Amino acid sequence: QFHQHTLPGYRQHADIVESMIIKLYSKGVTPREIAGLIEKMYGSHYSPAQVSNISKQMIPKVEAYHNRKLSDEFFCVYLDATYLPLRRETFEREAVYIAIGIKPNGHKEVIDYCIAPSENIEVWTEMLQNMKSRGLKQVELFLSDGVVGMKAALTRTYPKAHFQRCLVHVMRNICAKVRVDDREKIMNEFKQIHQQTSQKEAAAVLHEFYAKWNKAYSHVIKGLREIEPDLLVFYNYPKQIRASIYSTNMIESFNNVIKRKAKPKAEFPTEQSLDAFIGIQAMSYNDRYFNRIHKGFGQVQDTLESYFD
Repeated sequence: QFHQHTLPGYRQHADIVESMIIKLYSKGVTPREIAGLIEKMYGSHYSPAQVSNISKQMIPKVEAYHNRKLSDEFFCVYLDATYLPLRRETFEREAVYIAIGIKPNGHKEVIDYCIAPSENIEVWTEMLQNMKSRGLKQVELFLSDGVVGMKAALTRTYPKAHFQRCLVHVMRNICAKVRVDDREKIMNEFKQIHQQTSQKEAAAVLHEFYAKWNKAYSHVIKGLREIEPDLLVFYNYPKQIRASIYSTNMIESFNNVIKRKAKPKAEFPTEQSLDAFIGIQAMSYNDRYFNRIHKGFGQVQDTLESYFD
């Protein structure tokens, strides 16, 4: 019997094309652009609607991702929200709530995400409770910006966890409330807070900052004093990992990837399409960093594991 060997069978060829469509979709390429590329690359005609239907193959995988059982321990969890364009009845930018964690062994993953019209503590609380119900029982440290009510919500859900306010967000907030001429000097001085060798030294630098700028910006300094207990928590942990746990920069880099890949899309037509798009990014991130150890964590793994029951 004759078997041709120069080309793969039709089913295999179709699988390759569909995999390519999903990959291009995950990169933010629009269905219309994908249809044109596939025709040029493979000579196969796909309408934008067919491309959109193929990309929907990811929906069951994304649903399974949202429902998967979570690891019971994470050393730290970063919480942050970003905004992406979504059409319901009208076009708006909606909040995507994201949680990324690092385990005591240094492995990191996107734990989960959810979509809501705006950022508020009620949605964060629901997301935290969902994470706990799926198996995440203990977190040593949470990192977040200044969402009102976040610390209280964390205390209710994970009473043993500690909370570190993102120093980069704090610095941005300060810069927004001071004169342009003072910003560079204030920023450079505030940066010294996370560059000390101990919490005692950092507290001394912070109090010097208060004394120097209180006369000119008393309202700013008052706000800093109110959140001071949450500014230097990262000094309680080994110096090898402090660079990773004084801010939410790591999760912001993930947010920037999502925004960059979503940029070619003027808007997502449905919440399901936005969910699938972010789910592809989250699963790709987790596959890429599976079993990789985040910088500094490998050196202090035994110490980090000792924080857990």
